[in-house]
Amino acid sequence: MTEPGPAARYRRFSDYLKTRFGGPVRKLSLDAGFSCPNRDGRVSGDGCVFCDPRGFTGRALGTPAALEAQIAGQIQKGQERGIARFMAYFQPYTNTYAPVDSLRSTYDVIRAFPEIKALAVGTRPDCVDADRLALLAEYTRDYEVWLELGLQSIHDETLRRLNRGHDARDFFLAVEAARRYPELRLCAHVILGLPGETLEQELATARALGALRIEGVKFHPLYVVAGTVLAEEYEQNLVTLLSRGEYVQRVGSFLEQLWPETVIQRLSADCPPEFLVAPTWLSEKSAVIAEIEAWLKNQDTRQGKKYFS
Repeated sequence: MTEPGPAARYRRFSDYLKTRFGGPVRKLSLDAGFSCPNRDGRVSGDGCVFCDPRGFTGRALGTPAALEAQIAGQIQKGQERGIARFMAYFQPYTNTYAPVDSLRSTYDVIRAFPEIKALAVGTRPDCVDADRLALLAEYTRDYEVWLELGLQSIHDETLRRLNRGHDARDFFLAVEAARRYPELRLCAHVILGLPGETLEQELATARALGALRIEGVKFHPLYVVAGTVLAEEYEQNLVTLLSRGEYVQRVGSFLEQLWPETVIQRLSADCPPEFLVAPTWLSEKSAVIAEIEAWLKNQDTRQGKKYFS
């Protein structure tokens, strides 16, 4: 890997992909119809307080034909815009939550599309085991493979408050197990502005990820989706959300603590306006990213400035 250029104060994922594959790479967001142990009763059945059980776009059937249709349609749209390379991203819910043979049949659908150069699988830290890691490692023979783990916070009190159904130890154990396959790349999902969490607690999460030399991080602010437990709490004034300025400063401060080589896959989030309750500034994603970059420049700082190996 190389350090960010002088104009880049953090390692942009788009830049990484261009260097890695010789041109732009677009993610294909794929719904394989997986469930979640925090929804079906294995953990609690109630789900995380911020998670909308309806989903934003309806659930796919998860059959090979349905997945092929999703892939083909998105590739066609990308090619119309001049994109030639793609990353298959199994995104909604828990994409390792099925028997290994079923997972293999699902992931194998991407093999019919030579345009796909990389595979990303989003899951929970408590749904990763030796068999599933071995399966993912098989795909590294032909693809770059990212395992995305929903961490959110290293603080167990916060995870209980969110009704995550797992603790921070599950995340650290999943990372330790995945390191047996050095060709797998790990990305941690982090939410800033969680109920009760201070900036210092968030920076503790940042330092933990820095110590792990995690390969990727995705950020987004806590936001409220209609129909969730969090929406009910927000309406009762039990939850306070970050202002745009507060979020910008927290992302910048978090970046300072990370390993300089960590790739930043996401700086904010998207939510369809018909589902978004608050904050309204979430819909101004490009402006938020520009403000984060301006904050880093104005503070004369960059990703990894306060990182210590």
